[in-house]
Amino acid sequence: MTPTHLLLPEPPPLSLYVHLPWCVRKCPYCDFNSHPRRPEDDEVRYLDALLADLGLELKSVAGRPLHSVFIGGGTPSLFSGGSIRRLLQTVRELAPCSPQIEVTLEANPGTAEVARFAAYREAGVNRLSIGVQSFSARSLELLGRIHGPDEAERAVEMARRAGFDNLNLDLMFGLPKQDLEGAQHDLGVALDLAPGHISYYQLTLEPNTAFHHAPPSLPDEDVVWEMQQAGLNRLSGGGYHRYEVSAYARPGHRCRHNLNYWGFGDYLGIGAGAHGKLSLPDGGIERRWKLRHPLAYAAGAGTPAALAGSRALTRDDAVLEFMMNALRLDQGFTVGQFEARTGVGFELPHRSCGTQACSSWTINKFGPATSGSASSTTC
Repeated sequence: MTPTHLLLPEPPPLSLYVHLPWCVRKCPYCDFNSHPRRPEDDEVRYLDALLADLGLELKSVAGRPLHSVFIGGGTPSLFSGGSIRRLLQTVRELAPCSPQIEVTLEANPGTAEVARFAAYREAGVNRLSIGVQSFSARSLELLGRIHGPDEAERAVEMARRAGFDNLNLDLMFGLPKQDLEGAQHDLGVALDLAPGHISYYQLTLEPNTAFHHAPPSLPDEDVVWEMQQAGLNRLSGGGYHRYEVSAYARPGHRCRHNLNYWGFGDYLGIGAGAHGKLSLPDGGIERRWKLRHPLAYAAGAGTPAALAGSRALTRDDAVLEFMMNALRLDQGFTVGQFEARTGVGFELPHRSCGTQACSSWTINKFGPATSGSASSTTC
């Protein structure tokens, strides 16, 4: 491949990520920018900061419409329905939004959070992602979670009662002291609850976490492999298509926000520690990120002082980052998509005659470039 610089023919879809950094208690496996909520933490002040940050960020996208909003954390469901309503109302006032915009909020199954589900739905959230992680009381305790299996099942019931028909359940395997039977039990309960989407992924010990400093006893690699393969088969048999490494969906329930990430789309990031990625009018691509500590972020929000750093991507950066994201998807990508999202020309000799491949070739994670079109075999 010989890269040559190109201007992007048009900017990619645009999303918005909103980071709400507080949680009740930091889980020992969590490496996200989350902070135990203290009595002095002011929800209204933090929301004011988010909206000031949003106003500044929107100046850099020149009226481009938002296709998705993702409210993550931390534990966003610690915030009141009124705060989420104010946030989304301001988003709609300041930015054009796609008529089919997907608005996801991450929630935990705790009793206090579940009580807010109806208010979130009324505020404009139309997709709920519930952090179940396991349906085993022992596993939840070892993971440091503060909910039990009954609360997790009740959260799904309450979400549906609140009007949510687009639900994701987060579920992990390879947990401390977990065996194959335990992993299958967790997945069986999740399948019985029949959400539209299941995120099923292996627990990893990330740096700067309590589990990394004091590792728990985890299943060996062979058992984890069995868990993964058995999980794949069971999810497929239940009607869930694996469209990304750890994402499984029934028809019509793929996460559009994450698809934009994996397709190397653009996104604004507001909130403490939030990251963004933007394609610029001059053809460049920039990543930027905000201050991590909520108080420092709030003090500078709406001004450049809240920006912790930024980085312009080189051509090599753009190629590598596109590949790392797009090859997570089962469908791979076309040469046309690669060029449109990176601004880099893709030249690949045809295997049989040495001529350049046409833009209908598709690259996927299962092998080299392939083509199903007549135009690529006319040499």
